[in-house]
Amino acid sequence: MTFEQALEKKWLLFDGAMGTQLQKEGLSLGEVPEALNIKKPERITEIHKAYIKAGATVISTNTFGASPYKLKEAGLSVRQVIEKGIACAKASGAPYIALDLGPLGPMMAPLGNLSFEEAYEGYKAQVQWSQGADLVLIETLSDLNEARAAVLAVKENSNLPVVVSMTFQEDGTTLTGLRPEAFVNAMEGLNVSGLGVNCSLGPKALMPIVKKLLEWTNLPIIVQANAGLPFVVDGQIQYQEGPEAYKTYGQMFLQAGVKLLGGCCGTTPDHIKALSQIEVQIKDRKLKEKEFYLSSATSLRSLRDFLVIGERINPTGNKLLKVDLKNGLIDSCLKEGLRQVEAGAHVLDLNVGLPGIDEEELMKTLVDEMAMLTDVPLQIDSANPRVIEAGLRRFPGIGIINSVNGKKKSMAELFPLAKKYGAMVVCLTLDDDGIPHTAEERFEIASRMIDTAKSYGIREERLIIDTLTLTVSAQQKEVLETLRAIKMIKEKYQVKTVLGISNISYGMPNRSLLTRTFLTLALEYGLDAGIMDPTDQNLMDTLRATAVLLNKDPEGVVYTEKVGNYHHPQTEKIESSFLSMVLKGYKKDVKTQTDEWLQTMTPLEIIDEKLIKTLDQVGEKYQNKEIFLPQLIRGAETIGLAFDTLKGFLQRDRHQASKGKVILATVHGDVHDIGKNLVKILLENYGFTVIDLGKDVCPETVLKAVLDYKVDLLGLSALMTTTVVSMEKTIKLVKSQCPNVKIFVGGAVLTKEYADLIGSDYYCKDAKASVTVAQAHYQGIDTSK
Repeated sequence: MTFEQALEKKWLLFDGAMGTQLQKEGLSLGEVPEALNIKKPERITEIHKAYIKAGATVISTNTFGASPYKLKEAGLSVRQVIEKGIACAKASGAPYIALDLGPLGPMMAPLGNLSFEEAYEGYKAQVQWSQGADLVLIETLSDLNEARAAVLAVKENSNLPVVVSMTFQEDGTTLTGLRPEAFVNAMEGLNVSGLGVNCSLGPKALMPIVKKLLEWTNLPIIVQANAGLPFVVDGQIQYQEGPEAYKTYGQMFLQAGVKLLGGCCGTTPDHIKALSQIEVQIKDRKLKEKEFYLSSATSLRSLRDFLVIGERINPTGNKLLKVDLKNGLIDSCLKEGLRQVEAGAHVLDLNVGLPGIDEEELMKTLVDEMAMLTDVPLQIDSANPRVIEAGLRRFPGIGIINSVNGKKKSMAELFPLAKKYGAMVVCLTLDDDGIPHTAEERFEIASRMIDTAKSYGIREERLIIDTLTLTVSAQQKEVLETLRAIKMIKEKYQVKTVLGISNISYGMPNRSLLTRTFLTLALEYGLDAGIMDPTDQNLMDTLRATAVLLNKDPEGVVYTEKVGNYHHPQTEKIESSFLSMVLKGYKKDVKTQTDEWLQTMTPLEIIDEKLIKTLDQVGEKYQNKEIFLPQLIRGAETIGLAFDTLKGFLQRDRHQASKGKVILATVHGDVHDIGKNLVKILLENYGFTVIDLGKDVCPETVLKAVLDYKVDLLGLSALMTTTVVSMEKTIKLVKSQCPNVKIFVGGAVLTKEYADLIGSDYYCKDAKASVTVAQAHYQGIDTSK
């Protein structure tokens, strides 16, 4: 019986933590756990056997850290580590073996420098040696695009089912701002076999996230919680939740509908044995009718309400875009995209098609940047299927293909891409005979396309039929045929409909009047979406007014809010403050603004009165969850350009401009430095000098740096529960030699209580808190001494 067949019959029990068990057996700090697959395979097999004896049905291989980026530093072979890891699991007699793949190590842009292709190759390097495994478990990820790269690597390089588990914070989002429902939408689009949550929090704190996942998907849900938060007793890490308490939560998860249960940090064979004793009737968890959504990395967009698809990122008729794209630049595209989103676009159509350019590479770059800059889904628009796939592959969410038509070749090229990436598809009602004259003929083509899509496994709800807007100046009689076709299609099928609105008025005077009148008629016939110019306020107002009249805006709430009290904004410009420039990543504008300030202000005045205040505003937005980590980093990096501009004007001795020196280090045994790197960016932009010791830094090295640099503020980071002991050792050593040094700590596994317990002076919940600590520490101190 395969893993998926077994899952249909009952809930399955995964094992618990590997690191916790190895630590108990004396795994030395900094030793690579995966190396034991080769050096001491019997030791790993015995741990697997202990979990099987406790009742586990699925054993995860000891390959969590087997990415080529991590193993390279240890001088280990990916193939050997993974093949030996699978062999250890097989030797234990495991009923089912899950090839366990964790984060790659380096973060993807904008949090790091890893590209999508590099992330894909990193997972492919592991998956290609997966023979002998029954499934792949991708776990402990926080970045949606890293999860997507991992899933694609599994699906394109093996036949194994894949289960994806991410880590969420107490606010219900991942580190990058991903919400459970957007996670579900993206993973369902990639046809995974299961999804869920692990690590990060204890079982009680995970319950709201699990409930949200259960509300949004019929897929099997996996939950592998930590055994509560860690604490230290006599130098040993212990966890809050014992086996019986963990069992109580496990029963609650199963009763709610969870199908895959196991343990993460701090869980032991005793925890798994307790879970195995649960007797519960699994509820039949079939949602009502599944609705399909478009989504970005942070938000979802329903198609129940009219969808405004911004049309203006298209070089046709746009000289500025043409010039930029021919020079390989996308700045004007990004600005146009933001302009449309601010004006009300729900989706952005991206078209970079020009002769003589590398359209595929430009589309990749534009998708990457636009996905970071905005929170709306994207519509990938090209005549080249390779370009469409490049865009879909990079986009962290579920977007739209624009477009497929009724020709067999077009459908054969593009419907498989829609199925593979979960995209919705704009379907044009034209075929080898061109655009039909009548509504009946267009209906017939639409029916053929819908049937063909179904043969590829694409439900009709994922299709958006375009009955094609023709110019009233040339084909006046066919305008009503376009609209009649909409009505005919919607009466029979569950598809959505779309039109290119502005095509109707081409070649006619007062185009705006014709265009908005046509939009009103189309809405009456049942139009669901429009590819249009959202910056045309007359058009947007027409949408809002029609929604009121058709009873789609109850009590006229949206109409009143948007139209009730404003001067006609057709010619108004959207405010572009310095804060706005920074948040949007307008690097050229930030530099220009800085140069302008230099005409009337000194560099230090600009830093204190402009840059620092703006950074404070960015930090407040992050703390208030108005922006998330990618936007925070982009803002810090963008404002960093202003600091770079000012460096040449500051005095040569940088210490005179510095607000104080801070040493940063990720503690010994911990190879994750994302948090430390973010702290460094923010502290430097606030005017502090940062001495970065890197990751996996032993206590003695930290002490030497404190003594050598004569610094009295030290920041320590730990992301792994297995390295919090090292943090305590570092603090004790530094304090024993330098009692006046103040130490702040941070990391996903830390709490204020634990920070106090191990002797730190400050606990920083996030990177912005480290700036507050540094400012308070150095207030009134002459840093030039």
